Amino acid sequence: MFYGQGYAGSATRRYAAVHAGSRIEGASPHALVKILFDELMFAMDAAVVADRQGDSAKSAEKSARALTILHALESSLDFDQGGEIAVGLAHIYREARRLLIAGSQEEVTRARGMIAEIAEAWAQIA
Repeated sequence: MFYGQGYAGSATRRYAAVHAGSRIEGASPHALVKILFDELMFAMDAAVVADRQGDSAKSAEKSARALTILHALESSLDFDQGGEIAVGLAHIYREARRLLIAGSQEEVTRARGMIAEIAEAWAQIA
Protein backbone atom coordinates (compact mmCIF):
# COMPACT_ATOMS: atom_id res chain seq x y z
CA MET A 1 0.00 0.00 0.00
CA PHE A 2 1.33 3.44 -0.96
CA TYR A 3 0.43 6.42 1.21
CA GLY A 4 2.02 9.29 -0.65
CA GLN A 5 4.84 11.64 0.14
CA GLY A 6 3.25 13.67 2.98
CA TYR A 7 1.92 10.67 4.89
CA ALA A 8 4.98 10.10 7.09
CA GLY A 9 4.98 13.70 8.29
CA SER A 10 1.27 13.66 9.02
CA ALA A 11 1.59 10.32 10.83
CA THR A 12 4.37 11.79 12.96
CA ARG A 13 2.18 14.78 13.80
CA ARG A 14 -0.72 12.51 14.74
CA TYR A 15 1.55 10.42 16.97
CA ALA A 16 2.89 13.57 18.63
CA ALA A 17 -0.66 14.78 19.25
CA VAL A 18 -1.62 11.45 20.84
CA HIS A 19 1.55 11.52 22.94
CA ALA A 20 0.85 15.08 24.10
CA GLY A 21 -2.75 14.16 24.88
CA SER A 22 -1.68 11.22 27.00
CA ARG A 23 0.80 13.44 28.89
CA ILE A 24 -1.93 15.96 29.63
CA GLU A 25 -4.59 13.47 30.75
CA GLY A 26 -4.46 13.11 34.49
CA ALA A 27 -1.58 15.55 34.91
CA SER A 28 -1.50 17.69 38.03
CA PRO A 29 -1.67 21.48 37.64
CA HIS A 30 2.08 21.58 38.34
CA ALA A 31 2.74 18.99 35.63
CA LEU A 32 0.54 20.90 33.17
CA VAL A 33 2.65 24.03 33.64
CA LYS A 34 5.80 21.94 33.12
CA ILE A 35 4.33 20.62 29.87
CA LEU A 36 3.65 24.22 28.78
CA PHE A 37 7.26 25.17 29.54
CA ASP A 38 8.53 22.12 27.60
CA GLU A 39 6.35 23.00 24.62
CA LEU A 40 7.35 26.66 24.82
CA MET A 41 11.07 25.83 24.81
CA PHE A 42 10.56 23.48 21.86
CA ALA A 43 8.60 26.12 19.91
CA MET A 44 11.26 28.79 20.47
CA ASP A 45 14.07 26.41 19.49
CA ALA A 46 12.17 25.37 16.36
CA ALA A 47 11.54 29.02 15.43
CA VAL A 48 15.28 29.78 15.60
CA VAL A 49 16.21 26.68 13.59
CA ALA A 50 13.59 27.46 10.94
CA ASP A 51 14.83 31.05 10.73
CA ARG A 52 18.42 29.85 10.28
CA GLN A 53 17.25 27.57 7.48
CA GLY A 54 15.43 30.42 5.80
CA ASP A 55 11.98 28.90 6.39
CA SER A 56 10.12 32.04 7.42
CA ALA A 57 6.70 30.36 7.33
CA LYS A 58 7.74 27.66 9.80
CA SER A 59 9.55 30.22 11.95
CA ALA A 60 6.40 32.34 12.09
CA GLU A 61 4.29 29.27 12.91
CA LYS A 62 6.57 28.25 15.79
CA SER A 63 6.79 31.83 17.06
CA ALA A 64 2.99 32.06 17.05
CA ARG A 65 2.85 28.83 19.06
CA ALA A 66 5.35 30.25 21.55
CA LEU A 67 3.35 33.48 21.83
CA THR A 68 0.17 31.50 22.50
CA ILE A 69 1.88 29.49 25.25
CA LEU A 70 3.33 32.63 26.83
CA HIS A 71 -0.15 34.13 26.87
CA ALA A 72 -1.54 30.95 28.48
CA LEU A 73 1.17 31.02 31.15
CA GLU A 74 0.48 34.66 31.94
CA SER A 75 -3.28 34.08 31.99
CA SER A 76 -2.82 31.28 34.52
CA LEU A 77 -1.08 33.52 37.06
CA ASP A 78 -2.95 34.11 40.32
CA PHE A 79 -2.14 37.70 41.21
CA ASP A 80 -4.08 37.51 44.49
CA GLN A 81 -2.11 34.59 45.90
CA GLY A 82 1.06 35.04 43.88
CA GLY A 83 1.69 38.66 44.81
CA GLU A 84 5.02 40.06 43.65
CA ILE A 85 6.10 36.74 42.15
CA ALA A 86 3.08 36.69 39.84
CA VAL A 87 3.70 40.32 38.86
CA GLY A 88 7.36 39.54 38.14
CA LEU A 89 6.46 36.51 36.04
CA ALA A 90 3.90 38.55 34.09
CA HIS A 91 6.61 41.11 33.27
CA ILE A 92 8.97 38.36 32.11
CA TYR A 93 6.29 36.72 29.95
CA ARG A 94 5.44 40.09 28.37
CA GLU A 95 9.10 40.83 27.68
CA ALA A 96 9.55 37.38 26.14
CA ARG A 97 6.52 38.04 23.92
CA ARG A 98 7.96 41.41 22.90
CA LEU A 99 11.26 39.76 21.97
CA LEU A 100 9.49 37.04 19.99
CA ILE A 101 7.46 39.60 18.08
CA ALA A 102 10.66 41.52 17.27
CA GLY A 103 11.67 38.26 15.63
CA SER A 104 15.44 38.29 15.22
CA GLN A 105 17.33 35.14 16.16
CA GLU A 106 19.17 37.06 18.87
CA GLU A 107 15.95 38.34 20.43
CA VAL A 108 14.28 34.93 20.31
CA THR A 109 17.40 33.44 21.91
CA ARG A 110 17.23 36.09 24.66
CA ALA A 111 13.57 35.27 25.26
CA ARG A 112 14.43 31.58 25.43
CA GLY A 113 17.13 32.26 28.01
CA MET A 114 14.71 34.17 30.22
CA ILE A 115 12.10 31.43 30.02
CA ALA A 116 14.69 28.66 30.49
CA GLU A 117 15.53 30.02 33.94
CA ILE A 118 11.89 29.96 34.99
CA ALA A 119 11.34 26.52 33.45
CA GLU A 120 14.35 25.10 35.31
CA ALA A 121 13.14 26.57 38.60
CA TRP A 122 9.65 25.18 37.98
CA ALA A 123 11.06 21.72 37.24
CA GLN A 124 12.88 21.74 40.60
CA ILE A 125 9.66 22.33 42.54
CA ALA A 126 8.42 18.98 43.80
